[in-house]
Amino acid sequence: MKYIFATELAEKWNVTPAWITTLCKQGRLSGAKKDGRVWRIPDNTPKPKDKRSITSLPDSFKFIDLFAGIGGFHQAMASLGGTCVMAAEINDACVETYKLNFKVENNDIRRDVNKIDPSTIASFDVLCAGFPCQPFSKAGHQEGFNDKKRGGLFYKILDIIDAHPEAKFLILENVRNLADHTENWEIIKTELMKRDFYITEKPIILSPSDFGIPQIRERVYILGVKKLYRNFHILTNGYIHINDLELDSHRKKCEIGDAWTILEEEVPDNYIIPSEQEKMIFAWDELRKETGITILGYPLWIHCFGVNEKNTQRLKEQLGYNDMPDWKKAFVDQNRDFYLKNREFIDCWIEKHKMLDQIKLYKKFEWNCGTDVTDIKNAVIQIRQSGIRVKRPTFYPSLVAIVNTPIIWDEHKGHFRHITPREAANLQSFRKDFIFCGTDNQIYRQLGNAVNVEVVRVLSESLFHLGRWEVR
Repeated sequence: MKYIFATELAEKWNVTPAWITTLCKQGRLSGAKKDGRVWRIPDNTPKPKDKRSITSLPDSFKFIDLFAGIGGFHQAMASLGGTCVMAAEINDACVETYKLNFKVENNDIRRDVNKIDPSTIASFDVLCAGFPCQPFSKAGHQEGFNDKKRGGLFYKILDIIDAHPEAKFLILENVRNLADHTENWEIIKTELMKRDFYITEKPIILSPSDFGIPQIRERVYILGVKKLYRNFHILTNGYIHINDLELDSHRKKCEIGDAWTILEEEVPDNYIIPSEQEKMIFAWDELRKETGITILGYPLWIHCFGVNEKNTQRLKEQLGYNDMPDWKKAFVDQNRDFYLKNREFIDCWIEKHKMLDQIKLYKKFEWNCGTDVTDIKNAVIQIRQSGIRVKRPTFYPSLVAIVNTPIIWDEHKGHFRHITPREAANLQSFRKDFIFCGTDNQIYRQLGNAVNVEVVRVLSESLFHLGRWEVR
């Protein structure tokens, strides 16, 4: 009997690897067996009925894709029967990728949303927009709608809505931080309700990890249904409520080991990390094992150890301890105590690996696995400005536009390597035949800016079902 991997079966059935893994765990794929980190399934296994599906969708509908990126929204809408009548994206590389993968009626791909005359857009049923996050992101100045250049793009969406009263549904996405500022949400809510849309009373905050996709990526989703087109069986105070969307049947908790479900079998050697990085990972793992670290609760910072400094008070003065916030003072105290308890080993370890001569990011280490991981090869690693961070293999940290690609141990290669662009695409639930253009760094950035296809699909399907597409 021929066996194939979950990723291969997912491609064959045009579903996500996470769903295949769920079916295996539930015993719904006869003959499936686990081989180390991966599942192997008989090639002739019949596809079971997808219990997650919600019916009552129209045979076809039309949508527009604003701030389209590389087409996360487009994939979700197309999977539900949608046809794109207009897309808008200003980034050249994203536009090229979009054109390689999607057809838009009359080839209507526009560039700067600010320059679009709303009256020139063909009629549509659904407006999708992952409008720019910089005004709300913690990485920016958090000016929100006071950011005259980017904050004003929400008002451009409103201009398009005003010109298209036929629009039935809105599906918007933004960063988690938008929900932390009440004034921003009040503006959004007020403006959409003025235009006769029912929306959720509070922002919907979801992560792919809520649906069994191994990535922590909290985003705010803003859903709207035009009042003329609703047929709600539950409606309180004029709002859509999260329970109305019936998302519970789609939810699945990520488990330890799910991080491996997105990995590909054949990966080029060029994704292996530089040898100096691998040496530093193993060096810190040596310290972890020798000092018995399990549940640490704080990062290790070599500069706070006070190597060669016998006087703790003098070390604190050198570090500017009195001017530090309380949380940082606690870390300094904990690091100093850790060093003094393990000084004999640490001094030899520092000399052995020349740790004082290493660059700053190699001098910091975080163990966030507790006792769930005993071998660092079974963890997910990131090398960040905050140091080497080691996490449980339950899910990956959020893909971001700034390249900071997760690292895993590749048993076949005998080395640590970065996850590939294709594996990053699996984390974003992009279809297997999706074509990327550009360098790896450009692709990682494009995926870091993309919406997760499966999350948007689930939300949209639930919203459409709630609206019933019936004119009152």
